[in-house]
Amino acid sequence: MNLPDAVGHLGAALPLLCATLALACCAAAAPSPEPLTLPLWPQSAPGAQGSAEADRPEITVHPAPKGKATGAAVIVCPGGGYHALMMSYEGHDIAAWLNAHGVAGIVLKYRIQPYPAPVSIADGRRAVRLVRFHAKEWGLDPKRIGMMGFSAGGHLASNVGTSFDKGDARAADPVERFSCRPDFLALVYPATDYAGMPRTEGNVTAQTPPSFLTHSAQDQTVPVEQSRRFYAALLRHKVPAEYLELPTGAHGLGCGKGPEWEAWQRACIKWLAGRKVADTSK
Repeated sequence: MNLPDAVGHLGAALPLLCATLALACCAAAAPSPEPLTLPLWPQSAPGAQGSAEADRPEITVHPAPKGKATGAAVIVCPGGGYHALMMSYEGHDIAAWLNAHGVAGIVLKYRIQPYPAPVSIADGRRAVRLVRFHAKEWGLDPKRIGMMGFSAGGHLASNVGTSFDKGDARAADPVERFSCRPDFLALVYPATDYAGMPRTEGNVTAQTPPSFLTHSAQDQTVPVEQSRRFYAALLRHKVPAEYLELPTGAHGLGCGKGPEWEAWQRACIKWLAGRKVADTSK
């Protein structure tokens, strides 16, 4: 083919080539689905002390990117000692990390003081039911909905995981007909022993969800023995479990950055992948 003919062929093909490249670029740059925030109850929450923001528990759903989603979801329970909520590095940042591995991250904003801890735990149970209720609509597998809790959020998640029910088939509210049992737990420096409440590990049974735990041996805020006891209870009841005890690190494990934070995330995502929850191949 002579040069004029070659140029002519290239000119004819150029519009198609440009269109193909444009489509490829658009696909590569396609944004993740927008987060969705909705209240746990359509009206006032049970036991609400008012109508302010703090009286309205809710979830924010961060869907996994299309083409990467595994169909699993994790309800993320930030810590804060039941008097605050660490919504960044123990909340929405965690949801983004889960999204990167194909998992929908669902951040729970639960009620905190002056509400007592049992109210927070009730919010957690409702969150599991609500996600299961919407599972088909959101493209989720209702049998792969777990909870991840940090510090006091770990207390909440461990209580939901050890004091759940199958739902009330006769309930007028259709959400209440669904089970509030998480399919798995991930507990990060969890406070499984909270003042005025029974130790969580005392409620562990063979039906407790498979669990991943991590804690620092140097934690001065929540003693490491709390995770050790919960893990030992899981093993006694033959519940599949993994425990990563880090030799160094303060409570918070770096609060979103640093070697201890990276260490627990690596171990946790590997465990989640082993349970067909997360995708580490992409």
